[in-house]
Amino acid sequence: MSKFVSIAILAAVAVASPVLAAESSQSVRAETEVTAASPSVTAGRMIYGGNGQRIAPAYRVASDGTVQVILNGKLVNIPSASLSEVNGKVQTTLTKVELGRAH
Repeated sequence: MSKFVSIAILAAVAVASPVLAAESSQSVRAETEVTAASPSVTAGRMIYGGNGQRIAPAYRVASDGTVQVILNGKLVNIPSASLSEVNGKVQTTLTKVELGRAH
């Protein structure tokens, strides 16, 4: 009976392995695509507005990609969804005025 149980367990693992491998490769691929699509922002890198105006250097970058800048003495968050890299510059769709009004 123990041989049968061992064989059954091995068979179940063999069947589940390709499914688990496919799921993990899909999640790695999805993370890679997100990383490739988002700009590489590091602390100190200048952030520009959609109109090309300099906003401020990045003060801190959160793990979710949100960039924090100090603007008019306030710590302001710039959502990662609004960031892109254009001609080697990190640009947000928000303007300096819009960011200045943020709470």
